[in-house]
Amino acid sequence: MSITLILLTTIIILISFIFNHIKRKLSYLIKDFNNFTDRGLYSNEKDDPLTGRLFLLDGAEWKNMRSKLSPTFSSGKMKGMYELVLKQAEELVEVFNDSLNESSIMEIKDIMARFTTDVIGSCAFGLKCNSLRDPQAEFRVMGLRSLNERRHGPLISGFMQGFPDLARKLHLRSIPDDINEFFMRIVREVVEYREQNNITCNDFLGILISMKKETGVKLSLEQMAAQAFVFFLGGFETSSSTLGFVLYELALHQEMQDKLRQEIKESFKENNIDYETLHQLKFMGHIISETLRKYPIIPLITRLALNDYQIPDYPDYVIKKGMPVFIPIYAFHHDTNYYPEPEKFKPERFASREDICKDSLPWLPFGEGPRNCIGLRFGLMQTRVALAYLLKYFKFSVSEKTEIPLVLDKASVLLSAKNGIFLKVEKIL
Repeated sequence: MSITLILLTTIIILISFIFNHIKRKLSYLIKDFNNFTDRGLYSNEKDDPLTGRLFLLDGAEWKNMRSKLSPTFSSGKMKGMYELVLKQAEELVEVFNDSLNESSIMEIKDIMARFTTDVIGSCAFGLKCNSLRDPQAEFRVMGLRSLNERRHGPLISGFMQGFPDLARKLHLRSIPDDINEFFMRIVREVVEYREQNNITCNDFLGILISMKKETGVKLSLEQMAAQAFVFFLGGFETSSSTLGFVLYELALHQEMQDKLRQEIKESFKENNIDYETLHQLKFMGHIISETLRKYPIIPLITRLALNDYQIPDYPDYVIKKGMPVFIPIYAFHHDTNYYPEPEKFKPERFASREDICKDSLPWLPFGEGPRNCIGLRFGLMQTRVALAYLLKYFKFSVSEKTEIPLVLDKASVLLSAKNGIFLKVEKIL
């Protein structure tokens, strides 16, 4: 089958009725999940171990790994990592203060990415990465390369995604050797040192080590490295971009920024805020929800039909077995049928609900159904912590370098600001 034929048979699920029948569309992800469990993306645990991460796995391999990892992302485990995130937030405030000695205009996107890199390094690998202080820190550089570099050019990379089974038979690999060796070495050294010295920690690798020891769950070093790697990829870019977009919108809407700052200040006790209180900040929740609606960092998700699927109430439309299905999250979030004035930033859209009513409105920044983002609790936690600390101590506003409106990078797989996000930052005395 040619690449052209694959593209021709790929569906963006009949746009004419998706938007008019959103509940049926979401049923693919929930009620009819068993027919759409797979993403159909390339992974090769044997030859390319870091591709054996949960996001890329399919079928029984995905189900088995998801069941092993789900307990590591529970509310209790997130609470155990909370102090690690707080330490990075305190350093973030220090770095902002130091930067203000040089200029009041800051590029927010980069500094947020360095913050989330340090958070992930601490919470996933148990490392102090020092990316906030040193933009050229090794962990930061290798992390950026892992996002942006591939072993092959677009032709072979496209072949591997279009024909993943054949790519595995040919023992093709996607991750450059030095990136693979870097992350494998880190995990190997951390795991071996802790196991030999009976050291327990509350970070992600510590949880996996304890889970192996206490429950007998089988996890190879390669599997542990792959899941720690996806923890890094999933938590670093998505949360940093979300933080950048939140601060951008708050700079444009000073009255919202003031209201959120007041909510935050009332919740701090002795320069600290506890886990439960942070997650009870309602207006912060509305701000984050609206940001993720307007700027869904992953604008498109894919599924693969495992069997022929007749679309409910449309007998003439059948999704054939093996056909990829694209769910256009950005389009859902900007459809005027569900979100009037979608280009306007209106947190009050979410004020009438304690939780997003997914049966009536399409809100899918973390996907939906059993294959939703396993790390959503962690991503939201580090986003809330960063906002709480930054808005308590700093005011954000537009400057002559602020792009209005933002130009999004159309060449990026993830939603991001093409030219960065420049804001004026002032200390709150």
